[in-house]
Amino acid sequence: MGRGKIEIKRIENSNNRHVTYSKRKSGIIKKAKEITVLCDAKVSLVIFASSGKMHEYCSPSTTVADILEKYHTHSGKRLWDAKHEVGT
Repeated sequence: MGRGKIEIKRIENSNNRHVTYSKRKSGIIKKAKEITVLCDAKVSLVIFASSGKMHEYCSPSTTVADILEKYHTHSGKRLWDAKHEVGT
């Protein structure tokens, strides 16, 4: 028997919202790691909490810069310029 469906809306209670965020963040990072291992996929995940804190995951076989370059190549959308790179 599965779980009941929940209505997807903002959680008003800040404690409950924080707990849910923490659990779901852990869950999505776990799924990113699993798809990396099971399917040899290259994954990059960046999450910003409402507090501004950043959490990230990137497959060990790649870098965020490589993923963004591949995104640019396939989509035609440029997310950054060379002037933003370190050392330029």
